[in-house]
Amino acid sequence: MAYSDFKTLNHALTAFNLNLVNHFGLFASVEPIAPSAKLAEQISDNFDLALAISTEKARSELIVTPILLDIYHRCRPNLSLFSGSALSVDATQGLNGECDFILSASTNQLEVSAPVLTIVEAKNNDIKSGLGQCTAQLVGAQRFNESQQKTMMVYGAVTTGSDWRFMRLQSNQLEVDLTEYFVPPQIATVLGILSQPFIFNGKQI
Repeated sequence: MAYSDFKTLNHALTAFNLNLVNHFGLFASVEPIAPSAKLAEQISDNFDLALAISTEKARSELIVTPILLDIYHRCRPNLSLFSGSALSVDATQGLNGECDFILSASTNQLEVSAPVLTIVEAKNNDIKSGLGQCTAQLVGAQRFNESQQKTMMVYGAVTTGSDWRFMRLQSNQLEVDLTEYFVPPQIATVLGILSQPFIFNGKQI
């Protein structure tokens, strides 16, 4: 098995004995972050094209990657960003395989290092189909961090590029935000939520 074999949220919840808590507006208190001029221009120029091509690859490259790069440039050198990298933790439990995007509070850009704080799973047109896979990846990230003596909440997002759904995992409790956020109109909110794990005491790490 691998992360991609977790086709439903219930599959992942059962496999890893997680407790699910649903919220509307789980991240409502997060401060929005205005996009940089560069990101605003990229979204303006590329958004319609990404939707017209309508493939997972196009949405990932033209919408998701620029958003994550905006966060990377704000937080570096204390944040590393990976695309299509393996996070192999325990193949016997399906905790192995590639993650679309990994953000870690680490200066190591050569390989994934703890603490992994955010996993982003890109899907073409179906947010719900990615929840199980992203949940399994969050469990993988949690156990990877624990193997390096780092215990903390990990965050996840499933996105089509235009639609975003967020979740977070601490111990065996998975919280899923039932609110969906939309780009471009709510891009500042999306940036705020994605940046949240890398901000402490009001300051970016």
